Amino acid sequence: MLNTVDTVLEDHIKDLYNAEKQLVKALPKMAKGATDPALAAAFEAHLRETLVHVERLDKVAALLEIKPTGKKCRGMEGLIEEGSEVLGEDGVEAGIDTALIAAAQKVEHYEISAYGTAVALAERLGNTQVAKLLNATLAEEKDADKKLSRIASKILPELPTFEDDEGE
Repeated sequence: MLNTVDTVLEDHIKDLYNAEKQLVKALPKMAKGATDPALAAAFEAHLRETLVHVERLDKVAALLEIKPTGKKCRGMEGLIEEGSEVLGEDGVEAGIDTALIAAAQKVEHYEISAYGTAVALAERLGNTQVAKLLNATLAEEKDADKKLSRIASKILPELPTFEDDEGE
């Protein structure tokens, strides 16, 4: 039951934990599907970060004296499914990479929102240890989003527009 800040935070941590676990499985596939070396490296680096995020959530769960398992994150499941669809598409390399970046940024924005909420809940409870751990992950998610934007700015000029195609 979601009757208190504590129970809402517990539910949120379980959701985040499952989301991160899903990403641990999805990121290697995205790295393999990327053709741009910087994008593949970014996915691989974020996989390493995501493993740390899972460890942090384990620490958060221990501090809150809860089990972080037992909930399926449907939002992340849907976002990962969208990313998987991109991997099955045909197209020019820059198009596939751009679509992978878009899918990954949807994931990052979801996580930024979710971690922001979790931080606010922990702060409301006065639990500075939990808030600090969650804030560390929140900062890394924001950095990952910025890194993806920088990579996109290099890839996008390589992707033709309809006007480019018509001129040929």
